[in-house]
Amino acid sequence: MKSLQRLIVIALVFVVAACAGLPPQTNQPQTFALQHTESTRLGTLFVPDEQKHPGDTAFHLLQDPTDAIVARIMLAGNADRSLDLQYYIWHDDLVGRELAAALLKAADRGVRVRVLLDDLGTNADDQVLLTLNSHPNLQIRLFNPVSSRNFKSVATALEFSRVDRRMHNKAMIADNEAAILGGRNIGDEYFGASSVVAFGDLDVLVHGAVVHQVSNAFDQFWNSESSYSIEQLMGHAADPSALAAYRAKLDDYINSVHDSAYVVQARARMAAVLDPGSTDFAWGQATLLYDDPAKVTRDPNDPNGHLMTKFAALNLKPTREMLIISPYFVPGKEGVAWISDLTARGVRVTVLTNSLAATDVVAVNAGYEHYREDLLKAGVHLYELKPVGSVHVKSQRKIFGSSRASLHAKTYVFDRQSVFIGSMNLDPRSSRLNTEIGVLCNSPAIAGQVVEDVEPHLGEVAWRVELRTDANGSKRIVWIDTTENGTVTELDSEPDVTFGRRTSIWFMGLLPIESEL
Repeated sequence: MKSLQRLIVIALVFVVAACAGLPPQTNQPQTFALQHTESTRLGTLFVPDEQKHPGDTAFHLLQDPTDAIVARIMLAGNADRSLDLQYYIWHDDLVGRELAAALLKAADRGVRVRVLLDDLGTNADDQVLLTLNSHPNLQIRLFNPVSSRNFKSVATALEFSRVDRRMHNKAMIADNEAAILGGRNIGDEYFGASSVVAFGDLDVLVHGAVVHQVSNAFDQFWNSESSYSIEQLMGHAADPSALAAYRAKLDDYINSVHDSAYVVQARARMAAVLDPGSTDFAWGQATLLYDDPAKVTRDPNDPNGHLMTKFAALNLKPTREMLIISPYFVPGKEGVAWISDLTARGVRVTVLTNSLAATDVVAVNAGYEHYREDLLKAGVHLYELKPVGSVHVKSQRKIFGSSRASLHAKTYVFDRQSVFIGSMNLDPRSSRLNTEIGVLCNSPAIAGQVVEDVEPHLGEVAWRVELRTDANGSKRIVWIDTTENGTVTELDSEPDVTFGRRTSIWFMGLLPIESEL
C-alpha cells in the first residue's frame, strides 16, 4: 500500500513538472489609471478642499474596524469611473462578499474595476475569479502565480524558490481621487466581524496629491511581468451562465446577513465616513514608499527598488521619541544596532509587538526572541500584546479587538511629527522577499493621534517586558501584567502559553529560518 502511494506521488510530481510553466505575457494588454477625474462625485467632494492645500495630502485614520470596511464600500459605491484594488488576502466571508458585491454593482454601472491579488495569500477559488472576470468591466489578475492550477500544492513545493516571493501590498483607489492604505487584508478578522479572532490594525484614507502616486504604483504592479490574468492562467473563459448563477448566490447571502448586528452597525456608519464635514482630515506632505514589483524576480540581497532602501534614503532621525508597532518583529542585527543608536542618543523607543500567546505566526516569534534581550539592554520600552482584551478611547473607538486579540498594524511614529502606515513589518520577509507599500504622513496631528490612542493604554492591553539582574549577576526576562483595576503582577515566564508551545518555539529557534520570517 505504501509503495502504491509513493508511486502515485511520484507520478503526480512528474505530471505537474511536465505541465509546469506560466503562459506567455505577449498578449496581455497594459492599462493605466484614468486621468481628469475631477468632475466625478469623489472629485466634486474632495477637490474644493484640495485647492486650498496645493501639493498637500489629506489624511484620515481608519482605526475603528467597522469604519475601515465602510470606507471601502463607500468608495466603491461612489466611484464613477474606476476602482483599483490590490490585496494579499481576500477571504470568501461576510466582509469579502460584501466588498465583492459592491465591486459588481460598480462594474454594472460602468465603472472599470481592476483587482490584483496575491495568488498564494488569497488562495481563492479560480472558478469564482474566472466568473467575476467575465464581467466586461471587471478584470482580475494574480501576482506571481503558481503555474499549475489543478495541482497547486504540489506545484507550490516544486516552484518554491519563485513563489516564496509574495505581493503583500494592500491598497484601494477610487476614481484616482481617494485611496486607502494600511495593514488590513480583506477578511472578517481585519474588520471586527469575526467572533474567533480580532486583528488590531490601522489604515489611512487619503485624498490629494499622493493619490496619483498610489495609482502609479498600482499600474506598475498591474502591468508587471509577474501579474497574470485569471483567464490566461486557466486557458479559457468562464461559462456564459456562470456570472448570473454567482450573482444569485451572492445576492442570497447578502440578503441573509442584511439584519445581522454587524451589518446594521456598518450601515449606521455609512453617512459619515466620507463626508469632509463630519470626518476629520488632517493636511500635510505625503511620501509614498513601495517596492518595485520586479523585486520578486531579483536576488533578495539586491537592494535596488526596495522600500527599505527608499526609507533609509529619507534619513529620518527622531530626536525625542519613536513608536514602533509591528506584529511580526524580527529586527535582525542591523535593526537592533539602529534602535540602539537611537536610545544611545536619548531617544525614547517604544515597541509594541505580538506576544507568543497572541501571535498568529508562531515561527516569527522564534525569530523575535533572538533579539529581545538585546533590545531590553539597549533601553527599549518593550510591550507584547495580550491575546484577549479591548480598550476604548474617545468616541468609543476600539483600538484592539475583543474576541482573541492579535496585533496586525504596521505603524511607525517619529517624534509625533510623522507616521508611516502601510503593509511593511520590521522583519526579513518584508525587507527582502515580499513587496510592500505604505505612506509616510508628515502630519503632527495624525502622528500625535496614533501615539495618544495607543501609548496610554499599553499597560492594559500588553505585557511590559523588562530585564532583571539577580543577586548573582545573571539576567532574566520578566513580564509585567497590569490589570484594569491597577493590580500589577510580575511573571517569570511567557504568560498564557502552554509548555508545548514554548517547546515548539525553542525548537524553531534552532532552525536556520530567519530569512523566511
